[in-house]
Amino acid sequence: MRREDELSDLERLLASCEVQTVRSGAPLPLGARRRGSGVNFALLSRHATGVRLDLFARHEDTAPARTIILDPLRNKTGDIWHVWLEGIEAGQLYGYRVAGPAAPDRGHRFNPNKLLVDPYATAIALADGRDFGDARGGHSADVDDAATAPKSIVTHEHFDWRGDQPIRRPWSETVLYELHVRGFTIHPTSGVRFPGTYRGLVEKIPYLKDLGVTAVELMPILEFNEHECARVDPVSGRRLKNYWGYDPIGFFAPKSSYASVAAEGAALLELKETVRAFHEARLEVILDLVLNHTVEGDESGPTVGFRGIDNALYYWLADDPSRYRDFTGTGHTIRASHPVVRDLILDALRYWVVEAHVDGFRFDLASVLGRDEHGRVVGDAPLLERIAEDPILRDTKLVAEAWDVAGAYQVGSFSQRRWAEWNGTYRDDVRRFWRGDRGMLGRFASRLAGSADLYERSGKGPESSINFVTCHDGFTLADLVSYARKHNERNGEGERDGADENFSASYGVEGPSGDPATESLRTRQIKNFLLTLAVSRGVPMLLGGDELRRTQRGNNNAYCHDDETSWVDWRMLEQHGEIHRFARGVLALRARRGVFRREEFFRAEDVAWLAPGGGLPCWEDPEARCLGLLLRPDVCLLFNADETARAFALPRGPWRVVVDTAAPPPRDVCEDAGAPLAGASYLLEARSSVVLVA
Repeated sequence: MRREDELSDLERLLASCEVQTVRSGAPLPLGARRRGSGVNFALLSRHATGVRLDLFARHEDTAPARTIILDPLRNKTGDIWHVWLEGIEAGQLYGYRVAGPAAPDRGHRFNPNKLLVDPYATAIALADGRDFGDARGGHSADVDDAATAPKSIVTHEHFDWRGDQPIRRPWSETVLYELHVRGFTIHPTSGVRFPGTYRGLVEKIPYLKDLGVTAVELMPILEFNEHECARVDPVSGRRLKNYWGYDPIGFFAPKSSYASVAAEGAALLELKETVRAFHEARLEVILDLVLNHTVEGDESGPTVGFRGIDNALYYWLADDPSRYRDFTGTGHTIRASHPVVRDLILDALRYWVVEAHVDGFRFDLASVLGRDEHGRVVGDAPLLERIAEDPILRDTKLVAEAWDVAGAYQVGSFSQRRWAEWNGTYRDDVRRFWRGDRGMLGRFASRLAGSADLYERSGKGPESSINFVTCHDGFTLADLVSYARKHNERNGEGERDGADENFSASYGVEGPSGDPATESLRTRQIKNFLLTLAVSRGVPMLLGGDELRRTQRGNNNAYCHDDETSWVDWRMLEQHGEIHRFARGVLALRARRGVFRREEFFRAEDVAWLAPGGGLPCWEDPEARCLGLLLRPDVCLLFNADETARAFALPRGPWRVVVDTAAPPPRDVCEDAGAPLAGASYLLEARSSVVLVA
């Protein structure tokens, strides 16, 4: 047969398919989306020379059940490859193979031996208990990795939201609670039917409501590979895991192992059910998103998705294109300065708001997203401005971790007012004040007042400050007052990981203590931190389990421990009920007293700073550790970080005590104020704080 006849036959075959089960498809939307009686598949790759779509019957299959080769003429519009297939149902497993130059010296790492995840996949299936071992080797490996590679899943988008609407709670009424979906309920003492899952989290809604939080900030729930860590715990000998999940595979798919059932795509359904249940309880859901890097790591890491689809487009290449620029500490960086990648990030944010009804986002290492094409941090970064001004995202809460590992530190000046920020300066100054460090009086006062010294210059208010003393990254609150140094021996990194300066103290003995005096002081310090958070202008954030005195036994970087090091042990609710009751009490006090929640900095007519003996504090005195604050007309706050008790002259009263961290329960926090104080002074015990109301 002549070549012309062959082409003619091929064209007739393609035309026949076009009107039956396979059509050219459409370039938008990207990903796998239902259209009519089938599904449209669309993948963006600028530098690819060929694309193949593989469909699988089971995850462990090495050979696809069906293969569709995309024709560059019929199945490509611009940079987008696309095809429509009839009869595809939810649960269908699929992946791409992308051909192109295998030329790292030009930034290209194409390899059709790699089965690749769709960047827009809304569900991803992983091989049980397996690393992406066969996915390593980058562009050069010539072994087909279909058996171990993650596979994308077609999902069913319909969900009955039962009229659910965004809560739109203002920052002034928000109390954040950071938690790990699995770690919050996986412990045998959690008492839930579905431990370690989205549904298990729903079962804890009454607890969260009773505590007084208004929003949960979920540590990463984007699909990740928990088996990527190769080190072992030198104590137990067990292999360590990626527990935190700050290495996403893609930006649209929720973690499948957090679902209570193993059905393909079940995680997305359960996540939606979780958000709906939280909204019914008037609780908001904020996702901690990692959009600055992925699971693929540096040039020696696995090829899972972006790298094999279009490495030069999606990642930030170094001057030597075979290597990556690293602003994240992971060996590589997403190229957020490129318009195509910006669109990917915006599409992901819109997806979570529109399809999953989430209320906001915390952006990991957000300063990375504000770097221009040359790696410089810019004030009005296009991506950050687009996120802030996007019409679909206008009602969502935006929280930045306003720094990165390449030296950017933008606390107080991150983008525009729409963005709130994790206030790392608040954390450090409050820790140092209560530790008794010299010269901290003025800085502590600034943190109480909403950090105007940080935010006012950029036109922001105190609602831009997410105030926290502890978070997932670092000591828990119990460990902050029990350890003078980190104890990360079990991480298997020779104590090289984790921050060295934690502004912590052990108060006599490193770790657990049987000494009643030591334990009493530690309890008081925990109460001081909790009260400081509750009465500071700004938005308070608690680390999940701190109200139960959860400990990681001095580990300040427990990212690799999916065990009792990281899990919430619910026996602590009874053992440390005093701390739980106190946390609940001071959050209730904040909710009752609007003076703590105003979205404005202190005005001179509303506040008076007080020294113990009367008059104004001596801000320049490096030994001053005692401070009073009159919030007119009816609240007085007293703080003593000194090692000795101080008599504090009170403003004109009468005053009643509602909180005294040195008093035994139930007098440490009182729902109703007690009898008026007799006398014109109050004895403020060593390392204690007091709230008085008129």
